[in-house]
Amino acid sequence: MRLLIKWLLSALALLAVAYLYSGVQVTSYSSALLAAAVIGLLNMFVRPVLVVLTLPVTIVTLGLFLFVINALLFWAASGLLSGLHVDGFLAALIGSLLYSLLGLVIESALGGLFSRR
Repeated sequence: MRLLIKWLLSALALLAVAYLYSGVQVTSYSSALLAAAVIGLLNMFVRPVLVVLTLPVTIVTLGLFLFVINALLFWAASGLLSGLHVDGFLAALIGSLLYSLLGLVIESALGGLFSRR
């Protein structure tokens, strides 16, 4: 149940990013649902591989290169889907930062919601 709620809220967060920043466009809520699922899958399977492969660069930049990895995955999701459009790398960087911040809010809210039981 928690996963389903997180997925729905992540899609809303993606719509909020598109509303707040013009560099990211989402055509519909169903596109946002699909995009949230694809971003989640990319973060689950591709991100760990990229983090390991770029570990020396990440260490040298004191972890700041992880922002680049997040932006690349956000941009890759827009390349895989027709309902999500990101204008370029800078737009992907800003969009991924906003999406990550909203994701933190979602995690915090869900943690408080499910820990009260």
